[in-house]
Amino acid sequence: MPGYLTTHVLDTARGCPAAGIEILLYRVSGNSHRKIAERVTNADGRTDSPILPQAEFETGTYELIFRAGAYLRATGQVSAEPLFLDEVPIRFGMNDPEAHYHVPLLLSPYGYSTYRGS
Repeated sequence: MPGYLTTHVLDTARGCPAAGIEILLYRVSGNSHRKIAERVTNADGRTDSPILPQAEFETGTYELIFRAGAYLRATGQVSAEPLFLDEVPIRFGMNDPEAHYHVPLLLSPYGYSTYRGS
């Protein structure tokens, strides 16, 4: 079975999923970035479908850009400009052509973390 990529965003400051965050996925090769997908998180903080489905999966280096600033403003967690966190990039590699990769974002107004989930 071919691999695929999923993601989700949890608002750790409020203790809930982060709905309405725009996520961009880029394929990275050297200094070149090619946008290959764009999704928005649903009420569960997940995308409605894999951000990189099986039919489009390739191993390589990728970057997820989470546009968190609009969400943090909308939820009243930040107001001063410029924001400490606006766009959150996560660059990672996928080397197993048959694996499910899951790259979540744990977000707060002044920090974030990620990991390879399942």
